[in-house]
This record gives sequence, structure tokens and C-alpha cells, in this order.
Amino acid sequence: MHVLRIFGWSFAITAIGIAAAGVIGGGDAAAIVAILAVLEISLSFDNAVINATILRRMSEVWQRLFLSLGVIIAVFGMRLLFPIVIVALTAHLSPLDVFDLALNDEAEYAARLHEAHPSIAAFGGIFLFMIFLDFMFDPERDIQWLRWLEEPFRKAGQLEVLSVVTGLVALLVVAEAFSGDHTQQVLTAGVAGLATYLGVRGLGEFFEARGIGADDDEDEDDDAAQSTSAQATGSAPAERRTGTPDLVLATGRAAFFLFLYLEVIDASFSFDGVVGAFAISQNIFIIATGLGIGAMYIRSTTVYLVRRGTLSEYVFLEHGAHYAIGALAVILAVSIETEVHEVVTGLIGVAFIGLALLSSIRFRAKERKAAEVESGAGGAGPDGQDSDDSDGAVDSGGLGGGGGKASTVGTSS
Repeated sequence: MHVLRIFGWSFAITAIGIAAAGVIGGGDAAAIVAILAVLEISLSFDNAVINATILRRMSEVWQRLFLSLGVIIAVFGMRLLFPIVIVALTAHLSPLDVFDLALNDEAEYAARLHEAHPSIAAFGGIFLFMIFLDFMFDPERDIQWLRWLEEPFRKAGQLEVLSVVTGLVALLVVAEAFSGDHTQQVLTAGVAGLATYLGVRGLGEFFEARGIGADDDEDEDDDAAQSTSAQATGSAPAERRTGTPDLVLATGRAAFFLFLYLEVIDASFSFDGVVGAFAISQNIFIIATGLGIGAMYIRSTTVYLVRRGTLSEYVFLEHGAHYAIGALAVILAVSIETEVHEVVTGLIGVAFIGLALLSSIRFRAKERKAAEVESGAGGAGPDGQDSDDSDGAVDSGGLGGGGGKASTVGTSS
């Protein structure tokens, strides 16, 4: 029942969307909507994992808001309005003219959107690349999947500005070597993407670190009551947490900026899907419906991962998702001048997630075996006496180069 509650709206929207497309456009339209939905899910599954790492830091109210208002923004904002705005900016037309173009001359609209692809790829590519770099350079990340690769980055991350410098250098390299005749276009969009990332991420961390958001949340009175009760009983006050044992929830303004950060991440992930969708259909409403259904499942999957505590259970999933993000950023850069098929993008993301899942399962099995050995060693010793010696315990940090404690996952907030 819990799964049905989370995915219920996704199932309902799927049925309504495909049925409406069938009634209005016939069987071909319904089939295209279904294909686009599958395309969006395959391209953005790693997006669900990344979203879950952020959403688990937010209260349940904001999680529900992400699943409701966030979907409206994702479907109508990113899949319908955003391409129109991009074409308007790059083609120097008014949004109304572009909307009229999309309704009455679908081929021309698709061609204009294709012309805007360098800007879209540069903006989304640098945004996603910064997410990848901040993960790799995080000096407080304990668990490592590929230790031989991640440990040097973690040590270099002691210099906080290094990720920004690396991102700027990467943008310059792409603009000069891989953008052809679109150098200025790529530089402008890339700087805008970098500024957006730093602004939204920085504001979210600013408010979260200072706990300002808690003052605006309705739970303030409940927290005060819990604190009073704890003082009376001499116990420590309970913290608001997610499914992750040691994670305090963000609320108010802190959660608001995390919400904005989530929406921009979703925008960056949706760029390749929106542009690629025009190879299947040039009807903006069919595209918005199909990609919107896929976006709904991604959001439901995100909430499911948070409620089940999956990221804590499968400790390398977050690593796999970030590697997939880094690969997508590179693909977006390459696609400025060279067409990259959507199947390649989807397969790379699925491959990283799948490998990370397998490594996580092996890691869990090794942890259980180590616990059993330690439990046996802590029982009767060779002389028949109880012993706390755990020399027989298996090192749990060796799988995949992952060192550290299993209870600590992912990037620091």
C-alpha cells in the first residue's frame, strides 16, 4: 500500500495522458507518448538518486510539495515553457511568436530549438559538471567506491575553490576546442549555468547551516514542546530526521532553496530529453505529455528512495549517480558539435547505477559476514571464556576501494 500511495499519481497520470493522446491524436499519438515516457525514465533515473540525496534533508511537507508543485513545474515549466523561452532568447523573438511558431510550424520550431542546443548544452553541462566536481572534491566524504580515483580528489578538496576553478577551466576548454562556431554562445550560457549553480546551492547551504528555515516552519511549536518535555525528563530532545538515521531535516527558507536547487537539477537533466524528443515527435503537447509522465515516475522514485532509506542501505548508489552525472556533462559538451544518440546517454547512466548497486549488495554481504565473525569472536574464546576480541572481523572497507564506515553516506550538506 505504501508503494501504491507513492506511485499512485504516476499510474493515474500515465493512464490519463496516454488515453487523452489516443482520443485526440489516435493510436500513433498514444504510442509516441508512451515511448517518450520510457525515454525520459531511462535518461533520468540517475536524476532520481541525486534528487533523493537532497530530498531526504527536507521535511515531509516539502517532500510532498516536490511531488505535487514540483511536477507541475517539471511538466509545464521545463517540458513546455522552457524550450519556448530558450528559442525566444536565442532567435530574438517574443515568447508569443515562438508559441505561435510551435503551434503552426512545428518543423521550424524544432529547427530553432536545435539551433539553441549549444546554449542548452553549455548551461546544463556546466551545472551538472559542478555537481559531479563538488561530490568528488568533498573532503568529508568517508565512503569511497573507487578509492584509487576518489581519494586523490578528496584530498585535493581541502582547497574549497578548486571545484569552481576546475569547472571554469573545463568551460574554457569546451568553448575553444569543442564548440566550433558557437564559442561566444557556449561561454555565455556556461557562465550563466555556473552562476546559477553557485547562487542556488550557496543560498540553500547558507540558510540550512544557520537553521533560519526552522523559524518559519509550523513545527516550531512542536519542537519547543519536545524540548520542554526533554528538559523535564532529563533526556535529549528529539531531532527531526529523515529515513537516514543522523540527518536533521531542513525546513522553511532552507528547504525552499533546496527545493529551487532540485528544480534546477531537474532542468539540467531534462535538456537532452527535451531536445532529443523532437527526433520522435515535433508536437510540443505530445512531447510535454510523454516527458511529463516520465518526470512523474522520476519524482515518485525519488520519494520512494527517501522513504525506504535506500541510499543508506545501498551505499554506493550515490556514487554511481554522480559518475553518471559527470558522464552526462561530458556528453552534453560533445553534443554541441557532434550528435550523440539518446540511447548512449541512457545506457551510460543505467550502467553506472547498475554497477554501483551490485557493489553495494556485495558490500552489504561483506558487512554481514564481518558482523557474524565479530559476534563469534566476541563469544566463547579458545579457553571457553567470554572474549571481546574481534580479530576475526573482516575489513568492510575493501570492496570496490570503498573505505570508511558504512553508516556514513554521500556528500556533506
